Amino acid sequence: MNVVVVESPAKAKTINKYLGKDFTVLASFGHVRDLPAKDGSVRPDEDFAMSWEVDSKSAPRVKAIADALKDADRLILATDPDREGEAISWHLLEALSKSRALKDKKIQRVAFNAITKSAVEEAMAHPRDVDMELVEAYLARRALDYLVGFTLSPVLWRKLPGARSAGRVQSVALRLITERESEIERFKPQEYWSIEADVRADGSEPFRARLSAFEGKKITRLTIGDEPSARAAEAAVKAANFTIAAVEAKPAKRNPPAPFTTSTLQQEAARKLGFDAQRTMRTAQRLYEGIDIGGETVGLITYMRTDGVSMDGSAIGQARKVIGERYGDDYVPEKPRAYASKARNAQEAHEAVRPTSFFRHPSKLNLEADQARLYELIWKRAVASQMESARLERTTIDLEADGGRLALRATGSVITFDGFFALYREGVDDDADEDGEARLPQVRQGASARAEKVLTEQHFTQAPPRYTEATLVKKMEELGIGRPSTYASVLSVLRDRDYVRMEDKRFVPEDKGRVVIAFLENFFTRYVEYDFTADLEDQLDKVSSGDLAYKELLRRFWADFSANVEGIADLRVGQVLDAMNIALAPIAFPPREDGRDARLCPSCNEGTLSLRLGKHGAFVGCSNYPDCRFTRALGSNGDEKPAIEGNGEIGLHPEHRQMIHLKDGRFGAYLEMSLPGEDKPRRSSIPKGWDVASIDLDKAVMLIDLPRQIGPHPEDGEMIEAGLGRYGPFVKHGKTYANLPSIEEVFEIGLNRAVAVIADKKSGAGRGRGAPAPLKELGEHPDGGPIQVMSGRYGPYVKWEKVNATLPKGVTPETVTLDQAVELINAKAASNGKGRAKKAPAKKAAAKKPAAKKKATGKSGAKASEA
Repeated sequence: MNVVVVESPAKAKTINKYLGKDFTVLASFGHVRDLPAKDGSVRPDEDFAMSWEVDSKSAPRVKAIADALKDADRLILATDPDREGEAISWHLLEALSKSRALKDKKIQRVAFNAITKSAVEEAMAHPRDVDMELVEAYLARRALDYLVGFTLSPVLWRKLPGARSAGRVQSVALRLITERESEIERFKPQEYWSIEADVRADGSEPFRARLSAFEGKKITRLTIGDEPSARAAEAAVKAANFTIAAVEAKPAKRNPPAPFTTSTLQQEAARKLGFDAQRTMRTAQRLYEGIDIGGETVGLITYMRTDGVSMDGSAIGQARKVIGERYGDDYVPEKPRAYASKARNAQEAHEAVRPTSFFRHPSKLNLEADQARLYELIWKRAVASQMESARLERTTIDLEADGGRLALRATGSVITFDGFFALYREGVDDDADEDGEARLPQVRQGASARAEKVLTEQHFTQAPPRYTEATLVKKMEELGIGRPSTYASVLSVLRDRDYVRMEDKRFVPEDKGRVVIAFLENFFTRYVEYDFTADLEDQLDKVSSGDLAYKELLRRFWADFSANVEGIADLRVGQVLDAMNIALAPIAFPPREDGRDARLCPSCNEGTLSLRLGKHGAFVGCSNYPDCRFTRALGSNGDEKPAIEGNGEIGLHPEHRQMIHLKDGRFGAYLEMSLPGEDKPRRSSIPKGWDVASIDLDKAVMLIDLPRQIGPHPEDGEMIEAGLGRYGPFVKHGKTYANLPSIEEVFEIGLNRAVAVIADKKSGAGRGRGAPAPLKELGEHPDGGPIQVMSGRYGPYVKWEKVNATLPKGVTPETVTLDQAVELINAKAASNGKGRAKKAPAKKAAAKKPAAKKKATGKSGAKASEA
């Protein structure tokens, strides 16, 4: 009997069908051991000794494997064919050795790039030992990420209250986002004018040409910068008699892009399908592990974590055959195409992401929506990569007048042979497609021409666009920061930490994120430098190849890093704030419209504005505190009035006839109303998801009158109230608080529903008590177990096993779908280091690929991570 161990149940099920009755295939559910989330799990003083722990959820899985081995002769480790897969196999061996389950057992390691019967059988026929160089590369990454997280994050907690974590790759990715935002803020639009004309030459069809020379000077995009100059050029074009000075037609061609790597797959799925990186990788994982087709489970794509752009020779042969059958021999190039990666730090040990069989056309498969769309994208890209180039003809027509002092130029291109364009065109990010297909008419050199219509338009230069997931992944790969397989986790962590938010699918840094980066750039400059981070990746690659001992790498890094940390141990918070005031001056103290000193307090006109640090992050306050209590949120308008004077009058309360003010405090906008005889004014925060601009008198009255009395409890007659508190909307009976799923329910909930919610809270929710009743049952998770919508302290969330994921803005318990819930749960599991997407996530389980996905929780509850 042979025991085979893979990572996931889906993969185990597929492989078990291929191997037959002599094999027992079991799943480890990702990593079985992790570093305990506490100080001392990596000990530099003991030559970087590492303590590993089998968590409570993995223990029964290790035992199941050990039990199966009692009647087996051989253990075959068939985890994924990469560094992380190698590490999982090593962890299993270590755990099984401690339980003495490996005595007299033959141990083999196999790896396959695709889950097909032929690939699995081929791998089984060529076993090997565990590759310890890959394992050591994993250990080096894991130790680095742990040391950075558990050393740097506590510094942040002490020096920057409200900051949550820093990480080796996470912080550098955040720097990219914040630097782009600073570029946008510094950008000064520049005016320019374009002059184009619809020209006809000797009875030809009209064609569009642009001004290329005026008054003997060459015209570039920004040459004409004001309207008088534009109008002068416009008049000259209208009055001129042009001659066709030159007609030039040049052939050109476009070669197809290479098949997908992990990074380019994430980028293209973001552009064309609107998938974020996690959704892409989760869907690709399912396609790789196997889909049931006609009663047979088949892996549809090759392994999706790869830097390689090559394809197996037999796969290329299949692709060329499909091209010939579907498009004809003209679309099959004379020789197969070969590709090499241009990305920095690329490791091309594996094939590109491609279909396991090119004969499985997307239209013939009955897949789930996301799987169908992603498989079609992968199939088309891989097939197109072996197609003939597209051929174009680029034509340029130059027109001159006034002895060449005035000139127009028309350019166009036409596709003469579509080649791979017949199947696939690569998406673009923020640049227009350069290959317009406008065909220019045939004209004769020396022919006369006139402008029939002149189009003169004013333009302004645009700031660089914010990063999308696709453009940020592309930039990180270009710089050699991190590994493509970690990007999904990195970006998820940035969102989970509230360091960034998404607007129109683009990253916008939150003030908290900008403060963290400003701190790191001032006091840990080297560790957020792009070249340093990329060089560290190069060194980790040397460990993988056996050219550098992993402990030597750790010693070099720790010597400088620990010295840097010790160097700021005595740094006072005041010194931190002084540095932050300089670094963040553009957003903390924006120029004032009246021209006065941006740091002069607008309330007392004496104090100096400075950054202040609170438990919820940074804000701007007056140096004359407590005599002057002026505060405002970081990044808000520099001319705001102080909160104690009121930022705006909403209107008079209809009952109390007192003014309700809208104010801006350190934690955001809120409402305030003072009543005669009451020591403190009534206040209400603006609910999450409500636009401050939408607050009218009706809404203000509803909020300021909270808590709302619902009615007496039928058991004791004590009043039940609904309100908005620190942790969101709630109902209250006595000392019992129960969260409500939305602020709207605060104003709508009736007595019966309130009594039921209170009863559910009393019967569950706390330690040692029964579980609270779910708001909604959504269905089964793909890996088994129900997914429920629950009401929690911070609002509604979806729950699967031990994973809780908060519902995002705009998604309510009534509208959330099973697919959305699975996506949220897997994203949360990955961000918390609870395993690969779609693996049952244990609290301390490590992420599958790469080590960087694993997180650890420090003493204050903040997370330390590589991501």
